[in-house]
Amino acid sequence: MRSAVIVFPGSNCDRDAAVALEALTGNQPAMVWHRDSVLPQRLDLILIPGGFSYGDYLRAGAMAGNSPIMLDVVKAAKKGIAILGICNGFQVLTETGLLPGTLLRNSKLNFICKNVGVTVQTQDSIFTGGYCVGSTLELPIAHHDGNYYADEETLNELEGEDRVAFCYSGYNPNGSQRAIAGILNKKRNVLGMMPHPERAVDAKLGGTDGLILFDTLAKNLM
Repeated sequence: MRSAVIVFPGSNCDRDAAVALEALTGNQPAMVWHRDSVLPQRLDLILIPGGFSYGDYLRAGAMAGNSPIMLDVVKAAKKGIAILGICNGFQVLTETGLLPGTLLRNSKLNFICKNVGVTVQTQDSIFTGGYCVGSTLELPIAHHDGNYYADEETLNELEGEDRVAFCYSGYNPNGSQRAIAGILNKKRNVLGMMPHPERAVDAKLGGTDGLILFDTLAKNLM
């Protein structure tokens, strides 16, 4: 699987993502700087990592969403290339319009860093097909702006089209509407999620519930 990780000033999960991708696919991803304007050729997956792009000045993900490389990322998404945005990457994807809604400040206005329960809502994607619907994962979160917000029409559309990929289970840590933790675009080739699957691929680091997501991607894209 040929993959790329987009690196912004402030990214702090780009290396975690690269290590997870290389360990699970055997191929080292290309690390693409935000000021580049053209992606490497023949990519199967583009990963937009967590962090605090541009220090999250202005609004989380807003400046990164307008960086030069994102023009080519949007083009790639429209061609059907798989895009995975994790945490700050999810915020960036909403800023580009590839995913609907936005991520507001956490309801209690605090930064949260802990493991949470996450329930799989759909198997119908190249990201989640290896999980069972209803299965509960334990994944890390680490964010200040993870409170998913969209209007009622959009929320109903997401649920009606089976595009909610993950919901928080039992405890909604940030006040997200309908406890949404991750969503898909209409073509189902773009996933944004606040939990960090790349930090849950090795038991030595505390958990392996993110392994299936990367393994499923590899099986679908290799």
